[in-house]
Amino acid sequence: MELRTLRYFVAVAEELHFGRAAARLRMTQPPLSRAIKQLETELGCVLLLRSPTGVALTPAGALLHEEACALLAQADRVRARVSAVAGPVTLTVGTLADSAEQFGTRLAAAYREHHPAARILIRESDLTDPTAGLRAGLVDVALTREPFDNTGITTRTLRSERVGVVLRTDDPLAHRDSLRLADLAERRWFRFPDGTDPVWQAYWTGSPEDGRCRDGPVVRTAQECLQSVLWSGTVGLMPLGHALSEGLTAVPLTDMPPSRLVIAWRADGATPLIRSFVRIAATAHGTADPTRVG
Repeated sequence: MELRTLRYFVAVAEELHFGRAAARLRMTQPPLSRAIKQLETELGCVLLLRSPTGVALTPAGALLHEEACALLAQADRVRARVSAVAGPVTLTVGTLADSAEQFGTRLAAAYREHHPAARILIRESDLTDPTAGLRAGLVDVALTREPFDNTGITTRTLRSERVGVVLRTDDPLAHRDSLRLADLAERRWFRFPDGTDPVWQAYWTGSPEDGRCRDGPVVRTAQECLQSVLWSGTVGLMPLGHALSEGLTAVPLTDMPPSRLVIAWRADGATPLIRSFVRIAATAHGTADPTRVG
């Protein structure tokens, strides 16, 4: 039995409802249900009696709840003592543009709960570095977007989002239900500075297959990109569903692969603190499967 699974069980046993327990654990209900079923299989007995209105503890479930609470309390005391001996630890998290906003307070609250003594530093990067400082060794883990050159970097996808083209609302193409990249072939696009990751640059600037550079202003941030559309009539790309300033609109691109919001870390540097961050972020974002945690 894993402590994480016992925490899941205690939440269900105390809430007597999978939905409320999932909300308390900041996760979705399906992986929680799978974890409890796996626990019952492992122990060889039924722990919960399920009904449309909730759940009830069996005698075995009531005993496990009592023992699990004692085990978890002891584990928390051990963790606190070890942390006190080890001293303060620091985790530097790199973020790219809107990536941190996709998590809000859920991730911060969940991480503080699991690692109250950890010192978290946030480093925001501009669009010229899709690894958000990871490749340069400036951060331990990054919240960013693919695709980019991921040589030596491990990523875990948290969400895939459709991509659209950002246009001025008075642009003739702005009123279309959807567009293809070919519809924008003769338009001016923004560009990234020289030296930007070529995989990243090709994706976000819709670079032609022949490798020709787009003709447009050089930008480093998402706001500079949007302002170049507003002031210069250029076109740019962004994940759909994000808020836009007045005068701008986004039209879905039907032949553009989705943008993947990911956690990234160096393949040779997965410390326990980083692995914990990855698991907590995946759970907070509703993508964790408690039966399969890397």
